[in-house]
Amino acid sequence: MIAAVGRGRLRQEETPPWVLDDTFALVLVGPVWQELRERLDSLFPGQVVREACAAVCTRSRYAEDRLAAGTFAQYVILGAGLDSLAWRRPDLLRSLRVFEVDHPASQAWKLKRVRDLALPVSDSHVFVPADFEAEPVRNALGTAGFDSGQPALFSWTGVAPYLTAPAIESTLRMIAGAAAGSEVVFSYLAEESVLDDVGKEFIRGYTPLAASVGEPLQPGWPVIEIERLISRCGLKVVDHPARADLERRYFAGRTDGLRPYTVETLVTAQVI
Repeated sequence: MIAAVGRGRLRQEETPPWVLDDTFALVLVGPVWQELRERLDSLFPGQVVREACAAVCTRSRYAEDRLAAGTFAQYVILGAGLDSLAWRRPDLLRSLRVFEVDHPASQAWKLKRVRDLALPVSDSHVFVPADFEAEPVRNALGTAGFDSGQPALFSWTGVAPYLTAPAIESTLRMIAGAAAGSEVVFSYLAEESVLDDVGKEFIRGYTPLAASVGEPLQPGWPVIEIERLISRCGLKVVDHPARADLERRYFAGRTDGLRPYTVETLVTAQVI
């Protein structure tokens, strides 16, 4: 819900062009979005909120750019939350199956919102309840109709920061068993030593908030260690952009200082 509020706030509070124009984000959250916005504003300084909102939009845009640039038959959103791609880009569902994988309780809440809002669903948009820590995601996907013989892009952003190292490794190994040409885009928590002042302020405020809802942040990863893990799992890093790279891609020409925070790092890995 907080991530969706961030996506919605960007288009409300920043000047275009927006890195992601998510018109469904606040609608999916519902009226409580205003309460969540006020809570975030009470916890963080304005620049921290701006960079956090920019970051959640950037990670979605980055994954969707990889999707558009590839030749994938399936798009698997691991930890989908209140992702709205299926409604923002219905044209993609004509040639692509979208699998939204999320914790059963979270997904049940989202499906109720979908019904309440009368949002359209189709056979190309599949909801898959799964607990990353408790069951193999491969089994849940197989039951839902995922075709392991067809190339897929896995989007796994905003999830790994809450998962243990064994759970991250297990999911990467599952993805490594997908068809040749498949990829995974994921974000991971950066190690504390690379955080700037805004990043450190975000961590100070967000760590107790995450713990209070039962999803404590796990330790951050050095770049070299996450790349070693990716390689050990049978995947090859094909893009590992630093914040400066993301600024050049998505924020070039802006004069208002908007940029994503340093807390999460994005990486794309390919099945080899």
